[in-house]
Amino acid sequence: MPKSADISATRSPLPKPVFNDDIHHIKIFQGDCLDILEKIPADTIDLIFADPPYFLSNDGITCHAGRMVSVNKGQWDRSPGPDKMHSFNRAWLAACQRVLQPDGAIWVSGTSHVIHSVGFAMQQLGFKLLNDITWVKPNPPPNLSCRYFTHATETLIWAAKNKKSKHTFHYRLMKETNAGKQMKSVWPFYPPSPGEKRFGKHPTQKPVALLERILLAASNSHDLVLDPFLGSGTAAIAAIRASRFVIGIEAFPEWNSLALSRIVAELVFVQISVDLCGVSVDRSSVAETHARNRTLVAKLVQQERKFYFVGANQREVIYSVEAESLDDAWQKFRATTHSGKEILFVIKTETEIYLAQ
Repeated sequence: MPKSADISATRSPLPKPVFNDDIHHIKIFQGDCLDILEKIPADTIDLIFADPPYFLSNDGITCHAGRMVSVNKGQWDRSPGPDKMHSFNRAWLAACQRVLQPDGAIWVSGTSHVIHSVGFAMQQLGFKLLNDITWVKPNPPPNLSCRYFTHATETLIWAAKNKKSKHTFHYRLMKETNAGKQMKSVWPFYPPSPGEKRFGKHPTQKPVALLERILLAASNSHDLVLDPFLGSGTAAIAAIRASRFVIGIEAFPEWNSLALSRIVAELVFVQISVDLCGVSVDRSSVAETHARNRTLVAKLVQQERKFYFVGANQREVIYSVEAESLDDAWQKFRATTHSGKEILFVIKTETEIYLAQ
């Protein structure tokens, strides 16, 4: 394991992660980021991506999917007032600065409601400001009040730990990505696709493509990436795809649950084959029936519920069994020679095979 991925030598014990994958070097913690950051050793993180609260929940309205909806996202997004907001931004940025390695860097996203406080706090703390990136949303929701320009952008500030830092930047890769031209600081990206929200919706979710570009531009393979406001887990997904290691921190259980669903789905790649035994099908007859567009009458000929146990060290199915329930499957697993192996996932499939009549 690279030195940067080892955070075991902490000043005080870290809490037990809610998810830990030693193969891909992923650790997800639940709790206040200030409490957990305080327990991470200094100079151990290569890159930080942070999407802090924007403090937008002010009882206003916006447009979503053609409907008028409230802008309120939760108590965590309500503004405590400008002084307390800035104190909060200074506190978590200082904690992040401490854990960054000497040449490490941080990216912070935000709207005008918070990003100016973030930039000022960075200046106060001695960060080296590198770029401000404008993320342009090609299809923003309309402004319902008709008293402002339509909000179509967010800002990302990229900063190195301090003035002496020699930050990572893969200039040539970004130029190649941009059809051989220098990449500008204006990035058009569509918001997350429906597929990125299939496990649930987070009100400030970022597109995976945006995070992938950040990680590819400003970090190296196997670098350790930290997200102190994990939310829906987009930074972790991008880190897995870009072969980076990741530490995520999220205060709220519902968002941790969403993030873990996405992370587990990203990690699971299991090939399961289905054998059709004892089922005879007259292919020409079926084709003829479809050609004549007849109504099919189907007869259930096979039904099964199976559980597949995927190993934590062997990332493959090490045991499968037909069972009525997960508890029943676990009992059968424990009675086998595989019982001493650590299991990371259990996959349930329910199959029904019908014979067209």
